Amino acid sequence: MTTRHTIVDTTLGEITIVATGETITGLYFARHVRRPSAEVLGLGVATTEDELLGEAAWQLIEYLQGMRRSFELPLAATGDEFQQSVWAKVNEVPFGRTTTYGTIAAQLGDPRRAYQVGQAVGANPLCIFVPCHRVVGSAGALTGYAGGLERKRALLELEAPAAVAAGRLF
Repeated sequence: MTTRHTIVDTTLGEITIVATGETITGLYFARHVRRPSAEVLGLGVATTEDELLGEAAWQLIEYLQGMRRSFELPLAATGDEFQQSVWAKVNEVPFGRTTTYGTIAAQLGDPRRAYQVGQAVGANPLCIFVPCHRVVGSAGALTGYAGGLERKRALLELEAPAAVAAGRLF
């Protein structure tokens, strides 16, 4: 399977989208905390040269312009069993809503594993596509985000209903 990537200019800065075979396997900001090396990203291609990457870029831009609420892409994140279970729960959080690390830990059967849930959320290679920005601290505080807290705030504001945004503290 061929791994390749494209770089998309967005309102959040340059975003690299990675595909392996017929699935999207990564989405990374320029200064992403866990950004893979250039070798792992594969060959750079234009969105016009790759149908899958072109569609992923188009859907991302639509989302960032407020014209899309979910993604219809074949996604495949590489991670261990616990990470996969956390990412599946993150993917269930609806557009415009948030959850906490503790809530996800409880849903997975052990509310004491909130820290481990946070680690798995931070290792999500498909941020935005798997909306880890929707996971916040126990009191609603903005906590770590691989793309930086400013981007997390921007994504939450993008999704916030007007009435909620008006009353938000951050």
